[in-house]
Amino acid sequence: MLSRFLHFIAVWVSSGFGSGYSLRAPGTVGSVAALIFWVMVARLEMLQSLTSQIALAGVTTIVGTIAVFFAMRRESSEDPQWIVIDEWAGLFIALVGLQPSQWVLVLVAWVSFRFFDVSKIGPVGVAERVPGAVGIMGDDVVAGLLAGAVVWIARVALPL
Repeated sequence: MLSRFLHFIAVWVSSGFGSGYSLRAPGTVGSVAALIFWVMVARLEMLQSLTSQIALAGVTTIVGTIAVFFAMRRESSEDPQWIVIDEWAGLFIALVGLQPSQWVLVLVAWVSFRFFDVSKIGPVGVAERVPGAVGIMGDDVVAGLLAGAVVWIARVALPL
């Protein structure tokens, strides 16, 4: 009984709290759900400091990796589409240092994150080839870091 409950929790977290069960584009839907969650938490003034933003990204990455590890124990696919907690973690990494009022940079973060995640360019593709939960989470963490670099460049280059 406890084993089934823990598996349910692992699957629920891994699916981005259900957002990964979208019939179309679950990764995109998952990242939109993550963005909505991020905006809501930020509006509650829980992401005012850089430390709290890094903590959100870090905790999501660590808890997500653990959840994916346990969810994958009963899964036959190597990287099921319904697992989108990796999108949540990667997007939270890309958004570090931003606030919802900086909507242009938030949009840059989301679009560049989705670009790197879908295209699997360079180090994103390398990270994806790591087996298991670390690989599932790793490519999105790297995509989030690259998107964060794009945001930093946009912040310097654009007169916002």
